[in-house]
Amino acid sequence: MNVRPYSATDAEGLWELKRGFELGIGEGTGDEGKGPKYEAKLTDDYRERWLAWVDDCVAENDDCVTVAVDDDGSVVGYAFVLPASLAFVWDAAVLNEVFVAPDYRGTGVADELMAAALDAARDMDLPLDRMVLDVDRENDRAQAFYDRYGFEHWGEMVARDL
Repeated sequence: MNVRPYSATDAEGLWELKRGFELGIGEGTGDEGKGPKYEAKLTDDYRERWLAWVDDCVAENDDCVTVAVDDDGSVVGYAFVLPASLAFVWDAAVLNEVFVAPDYRGTGVADELMAAALDAARDMDLPLDRMVLDVDRENDRAQAFYDRYGFEHWGEMVARDL
């Protein structure tokens, strides 16, 4: 396994994992409409815009997106820490996403990605020395993972349709 900074050649693999992340958001959490809402947004336009945003973030900080690549060259996991220019949203480093392909869960890949994400955040000039993330309270696997790294509940996000 090779854990390294993202490059443009990883775009297709990263996108496939992003789709898995988005579709997984609706699995087993929330009401019946949650999954279809996330699936409906995954259009070609969304893909192009999201990958362009990733490129912009990486242009600002080449360590903000880390990928795990298997021996066959497939991207099997990623961690995405928002660049420091966006730290003022929460006055902290923001762990935007961590995702590992199902076949690689429980292998230590997520731990390597988290270590890279924490290193990237430590290198940032932040208003406060902390990392925040949004995790569904019903996602027990993610909760256990973040608990192992010392994350604690800090406030709660609420949302409404526009």
